[in-house]
Amino acid sequence: MKRIAVAIMLSLPLLAAHKHLTLEQALMLVKKKNLEIRVAEDEMQMKKMDARIAEGYNYGSADIIFNALRSNDAGNVFGFKLQSREATFRDFGFSDFLGGVGQALGMAGGDFNYFSSLMAQPAMQNALLDTAPNDLNYPGARNHFQEKIQYKVPLYVGGKLNKYGQIARKMALMSRLDKQKVINEKVYQTRKTFYDIALVNSYIKNLKIILKNVEELENTVSNMVKEGYALDIDLLQVKSKKADVLRMLNQAKLNRDLAYQFLSFLVDEKVDSVSVEDQDVPMPAMKREEMVNRNLDIQKARMGLEVTELAVGVERAAYYPQVGAFAEYGSADNTFMNDFTDKDAYTVGIQMKWNIFNGMIDKSKYEKARIQNLKARHQVDLAKKGIALQIDKIITEIKSREYDIKSLQQKVKFMRRVYENYYNRYKEGLISINDVLIKNSEHIQAVLKLAKTRNARNNKVFELENIINKGML
Repeated sequence: MKRIAVAIMLSLPLLAAHKHLTLEQALMLVKKKNLEIRVAEDEMQMKKMDARIAEGYNYGSADIIFNALRSNDAGNVFGFKLQSREATFRDFGFSDFLGGVGQALGMAGGDFNYFSSLMAQPAMQNALLDTAPNDLNYPGARNHFQEKIQYKVPLYVGGKLNKYGQIARKMALMSRLDKQKVINEKVYQTRKTFYDIALVNSYIKNLKIILKNVEELENTVSNMVKEGYALDIDLLQVKSKKADVLRMLNQAKLNRDLAYQFLSFLVDEKVDSVSVEDQDVPMPAMKREEMVNRNLDIQKARMGLEVTELAVGVERAAYYPQVGAFAEYGSADNTFMNDFTDKDAYTVGIQMKWNIFNGMIDKSKYEKARIQNLKARHQVDLAKKGIALQIDKIITEIKSREYDIKSLQQKVKFMRRVYENYYNRYKEGLISINDVLIKNSEHIQAVLKLAKTRNARNNKVFELENIINKGML
């Protein structure tokens, strides 16, 4: 039990939620622990392995081959003996041939001239040549063990392997851009959530001020009702307004809780509170051309263009000869690894293959690759213009909302003063409670609109940062 208690005590700090988490700490956690970033990292590592695979083809392949066979097939057995360097004249069927020659000698009775005349007779020659060699046609079953090492390497393939290697490396670099895009997205979401929380806190703070004013108005109206200067309906109207403010306040707190839950998901750890100032996101300080060039989609499009240029080289390689080398060394016997060096053998060679006609397929593939490259150039130009237009549009929207924010900030201050004025005039009996509540509603609407406008402006700045790759490590 003591060990369990100690283990629980040690694990408590690991399970504890983050309190007063700063934006810098949150960004470090996101880049380190976010699961989507980890998936992108895994994808990037796989692309690196693809590049190594493509490079490995340049060095050829070496294989150790082991064959263990048993057969009574005449062709196989004869081949086994030849590979084992054990073939004899008997294996060719000479025992049957010599038997026929012996019969001819017996018929000659030792007379060499007669023997020569017998052998010169077509009938005798046909009889000997038509004799079926039993040892060759019906050999006994034989085991065959072959051990060899084999190496194949491409010597020249028109630059195809080189281009494939470069393409694989470009794809690996593109996967880095894909990972960076995921990082930028998570940085964008994290920063946005922090500023959302700050805005909600500011909104809650203003709502609490409004609630305090409504509660003060409620006390005033309640006292005036007791003294006969106001009606019960006035108090009911104020209580209804107070209920609306409380509803808005609770909704804002729930939205803040939801933001904390999303932030916990991003950093993959529990977050209870953050440390963030209530301020608007600063605009990125860089020239428009730099913004366009930093965009990841533009960088990826340019890299895709380079890949299509390499693909043209790959298809061009079909016009050149393909040259490869081959080397093999091994040994064979009817017993495993028996007399290896006495029965070893080697084979070396070079092969060249050069296609001279295949129905214009190679030409069509080359033209297709060339057109694909031209298309990629057009896509890069289109992407640059599209991103530039998108950046201009976002900057315009940011500036427009900044003007709105300045105007709304003044309006909030003004509506607060107006409400205070109407409240004092109500206490003097100069206006009705409806007039006070209308100004209170206008004050709330101004506060809400200011919060929404600030949030919309910040979202556009975050969107711009994401487009211009500001989250780059």
